[in-house]
Amino acid sequence: MNRTVRSIPSEFSVREDGDSHIIEGYFAVFNSNYEIAPGMSESIAPGAFSNTLSNDVRALINHDTTLVLGRTKANTLELRETERGLWGKIYINPNDVDAMNLYERVKRGDVDQCSFGFNIRSQDTDIRDDGSVHWTIKDVELFEVSCCTFPAYEETNIAARAAERDDIKKREAEAWRAKMKERLFNGFKGTDAAEEN
Repeated sequence: MNRTVRSIPSEFSVREDGDSHIIEGYFAVFNSNYEIAPGMSESIAPGAFSNTLSNDVRALINHDTTLVLGRTKANTLELRETERGLWGKIYINPNDVDAMNLYERVKRGDVDQCSFGFNIRSQDTDIRDDGSVHWTIKDVELFEVSCCTFPAYEETNIAARAAERDDIKKREAEAWRAKMKERLFNGFKGTDAAEEN
């Protein structure tokens, strides 16, 4: 799959530690169902980030690559997996006006959601009895985490999942038709054998 973005409600907090201004919280929570669109949902399995935490990941504002809050390579962003999900800590640059403005918005509760950008390396697909499809993301390649004003599934991400769901349903329909055709053929074959006897 191509690089994609997921958005979730988050639990951010801010604090000051000496001269440091810190935003910290969960960028992803394991085993929580996120509705992409009607009939499509996904969740993130524990361990999904374990192979990617050594990557050079950025913390951004609203996925804007010109508004970098922190970076793992620079030790201004810390990320780790807990039993609950992907936890992160961003050390805000007090000389960066955009970063300090975001810090104050998070502090007031005006910004309280997040997104993360990644590639899916491994996932399980569950086609449910009601026709809905649920994906469990098991392994990702993480590129960025973002503090967001209006996080949401991007239309391209919804379209990609919808196309995947439609492909699954098409394959199921083709398999059903092939099975019915085989039963019908075997039925005729059985009738011919009976007539010969």
